[in-house]
Amino acid sequence: MKKSIVIVPTYNEIENIESIIRTVFGLAKPFDVLVVDDGSPDGTAQKVKELQTEYAGHLHILERKGKLGLGTAYIHGFKWALHQGYHYLIEMDADFSHNPTDLMRLHNACDQDGYDVAVGSRYIKGINVVNWPMGRVLMSYFAGVYVRFVTRMEIMDPTAGFVCYKREVLEGINLDQIRFVGYAFQIEMKFNSWKYGYQITEVPIIFTDRTLGVSKMSTKIFNEGFLGVLFLKASSFFKTYIRHNTATPTPENAFQIQAA
Repeated sequence: MKKSIVIVPTYNEIENIESIIRTVFGLAKPFDVLVVDDGSPDGTAQKVKELQTEYAGHLHILERKGKLGLGTAYIHGFKWALHQGYHYLIEMDADFSHNPTDLMRLHNACDQDGYDVAVGSRYIKGINVVNWPMGRVLMSYFAGVYVRFVTRMEIMDPTAGFVCYKREVLEGINLDQIRFVGYAFQIEMKFNSWKYGYQITEVPIIFTDRTLGVSKMSTKIFNEGFLGVLFLKASSFFKTYIRHNTATPTPENAFQIQAA
């Protein structure tokens, strides 16, 4: 059986981490879990270690010293999981904004339907966001409009952080060249996947804002995304997109919408 792992970056998620881990392990489909913790002072890492005795061999943790950024946390987790031989690697937040029951739908889009990347999309069927203030909904939605205008990607939710990747994608796009560490990381990963010719689909989800803990969104993160999109597009004119592990890319427009 091809192994699948859910990668969860954490910083001060003590209020959510046990519940999210137990929920994932309670699903019918067996997923392993990797927590990448950035030195949470609230005891998040210690709680994961306590749960490791219960989920031995399936719950893993990587501890880093200090808050080093979402993007580097995922890159760290990707490299570890690839080394361990996982075939499907899924990004997911720790705060239940991503519903763990949707993990199977993302997995099946890659495993059964043959896509290389499956994006859990808030905007592929209207606006499916719960408990966000209207200002944040509009900012997020029009950020997607802006990304599509600049990059010409046809992804409705390019900033989404609920994504399943086949290992071939993460091996093929050269993770060492990913530059951004905040939420622009999510845009950069999708942009590179698209430019390298991997087939991307969007799976409609309902995004529910956290009820416990504190959001990590900031003006600095938003600004990185705004300027980062321009940088990505400009730099793409001087870059040749050749996969590291395959021969011929599929067309850039190999993009489909996954039905609910």
